[in-house]
Amino acid sequence: MDSSKENQSAIFERMVRPHLQRLYRLSFRLTHSKPEAEDLFQDVLTKTFARLDDLLNVRDPGPWLNRVMYNHFVDNKRRFARQRLVTIEEGQLAEQSVENFAGDSNPQHDAERRDNIMQLQAALSQLSDEHRTVLLLHDVEGYKLTEIQALTDSPVGTIKSRLHRARSRLRELLGASGTFFHD
Repeated sequence: MDSSKENQSAIFERMVRPHLQRLYRLSFRLTHSKPEAEDLFQDVLTKTFARLDDLLNVRDPGPWLNRVMYNHFVDNKRRFARQRLVTIEEGQLAEQSVENFAGDSNPQHDAERRDNIMQLQAALSQLSDEHRTVLLLHDVEGYKLTEIQALTDSPVGTIKSRLHRARSRLRELLGASGTFFHD
């Protein structure tokens, strides 16, 4: 590798590294599958490395990278004209999520958590793509409405409406158990 390629790699890494974790989470939220998320993540990094000159001209790389990720996901979805297949085994996501929350070793509590996570995942899978995406980006990942607007190219009013409808539908699907929602 010549020194200019090494220099480009170092510049790219310095600009992208602070955003990698959030970018990977976005790819997982969009695909709902670890293998597909990894493929999308890798494709986007490869694509953005090839566009290093564009990246250098961006004031804030985070939103720009998220937009590239979202557009690449949408383009792939359109190109293959296929329905999204959820390839995660139900238990796999539950196990990973429960591990993140493990704080005590109470088997009954862990089983309740696992059951709640599986119920939530099943309810989320019943939402439309637009509603699920907005809900996960805003409520789970903490994106601001303006950031979601930049990602999806949808008006803020539409995003607010989708978010409201997604929350309402999720409440309906989960019932009035109060397990997930604390008003």
